[in-house]
Amino acid sequence: MSNHDDLLADIAEKVESERSNQMPLTVVVPGAVITGRLAPEAVWRERVAEVLRDSEQLKPFAELFATTGAEPRRAGGGRPTHLHLHVARILQGSYGLPDTGGMYRVAIDQVCGWTLGELSYSDA
Repeated sequence: MSNHDDLLADIAEKVESERSNQMPLTVVVPGAVITGRLAPEAVWRERVAEVLRDSEQLKPFAELFATTGAEPRRAGGGRPTHLHLHVARILQGSYGLPDTGGMYRVAIDQVCGWTLGELSYSDA
């Protein structure tokens, strides 16, 4: 079932156009609550590529994420189809996984709820 949210797509589009990676966002998707900061797709892809390049086992996959100036892929109309979250954590009870934050790509159509801001959690 598609849950396309034009306002959420507008926010993602603004992040892309402003090249900002500071927009805090929490999304609810089937099976998870993810909190982090939105990043432009090119910035997100390059960061993932850097992490992969640092791994001997995963280095061959880095080229799939490297942007080298390429424009993000878009569905018809040029609107973003995915959110690219960095410094992000999946919230499970009182824990955020991973501790240091990760890189998550979420289809906008899969988001069933969201709020601006990052939810905090407690390890206590």
